Amino acid sequence: MVNDKVVLITGAAGGIGRATVKNFSENGWRVIGVDRADFGESFPNDGLFIKSDISEVEHLEDIFRKAEEFTGKLDALVNNAAVQIAKPLLDTTVQEWDAVMASNLRSVFLSAKLAYPLLKMNEGGAIVNVSSVHAIATSANISAYAASKGGLLALTRAMAIEFAPNHIRVNAILPGAVDTPMLRSGLGRGHVGGEDVAQRLENLARKTVIGRVGKPKEIAHAIYFLADEKQSSFMTGQALVVDGGATARLSTE
Repeated sequence: MVNDKVVLITGAAGGIGRATVKNFSENGWRVIGVDRADFGESFPNDGLFIKSDISEVEHLEDIFRKAEEFTGKLDALVNNAAVQIAKPLLDTTVQEWDAVMASNLRSVFLSAKLAYPLLKMNEGGAIVNVSSVHAIATSANISAYAASKGGLLALTRAMAIEFAPNHIRVNAILPGAVDTPMLRSGLGRGHVGGEDVAQRLENLARKTVIGRVGKPKEIAHAIYFLADEKQSSFMTGQALVVDGGATARLSTE
């Protein structure tokens, strides 16, 4: 499948990011991927990978300059990059709090501003912000991350309203427990029991209605749905929860 659509995906080298790059590429999109980590040789040949840190303002400006030079337009922006600090609120430093906000929230604000001319030039498009179920139901020792993802929902709604006149749809996806390096690294904060990662994953899986943790490709399919004009043309300002039913069940049961 080949088309002329272009998507820019941040956090492209992570678990969900890699699956999203693959899904868009398989659907014929040209992909611009961004991450502060190396992606490797498997990045799509017709795409562009930019190694950069989206928490830095100057880096973001350079990213979108390179994107414009590469294709001259954008059809979609996927704000997927994020960092997570898993520690008690009282132990979280100002520097850690600011680092989370810079990567998870400020970067989306700036990316939207920088992507806007490229989307408008193309007579519209879509922005997909990767939030988290922690925006609507959270737990202990992850306050900065939860706050950043909650702010991202409010920002999504505000952006959807302001960008609608130029036919730019803005939606958020809220993944639940998905088997990624970020999830595994955060399993030690005490919200699930178990002596090792395998046991903790099993205990976490039992907390979902479906009975398992998600796969990165399942989130990637949902992201593509929100970006694709043919599938979600009447959706904007919405929060799509993809969590195996975890937030559907009362915590007291």
